Amino acid sequence: MSISGISSSGHVHPPIDSRSSAGKEQGLAREEALTEAEQREVAELEARDREVRAHEAAHVAAGGGLVTSGATYSFRTGPDGERYAVGGEVRIDTSEGSTPEETADKARQIAAAALAPADPSSQDRQVAAKARAMEAEARAEIVALRAEEAQRGSEQEDPATPVHDLSRAYGNSAPSGRSVDVYA
Repeated sequence: MSISGISSSGHVHPPIDSRSSAGKEQGLAREEALTEAEQREVAELEARDREVRAHEAAHVAAGGGLVTSGATYSFRTGPDGERYAVGGEVRIDTSEGSTPEETADKARQIAAAALAPADPSSQDRQVAAKARAMEAEARAEIVALRAEEAQRGSEQEDPATPVHDLSRAYGNSAPSGRSVDVYA
């Protein structure tokens, strides 16, 4: 997956049972008609559905304002005719901030969102690694900007400058043998 989103492909999340009581009764009747192997498969799909949904919910919670869309899921229909989430994805904004400081903060949140689930996928780890690289670049830019600002500041505070300006102002007319002390 690219850094434009966080995915949990390969993780199964169980479904949220949103069936009505009549639907649940029909589901139970169908489950009774399933073979033992099919019932095991349904149980595995239900467990996967819960895991996937919890995984994506962790991404959403940690991503906060960077989440650009809610979780989307890929589904598999079980032998009972129900659809179960078997993979999911959460899209997040991975653009740079308007300042290096904002970019570094944003990158930290992206990494946190990617690693929020209890068991991050390899794709989640890749997103976190890219976010850490983005943060490192922003931090390097911050250091460079501060060094540049410090350099400009020291050039403006040159101690010889006020004396030079006073000499010009008074036309180097200080009496011979006397010195003029200027304190900044």
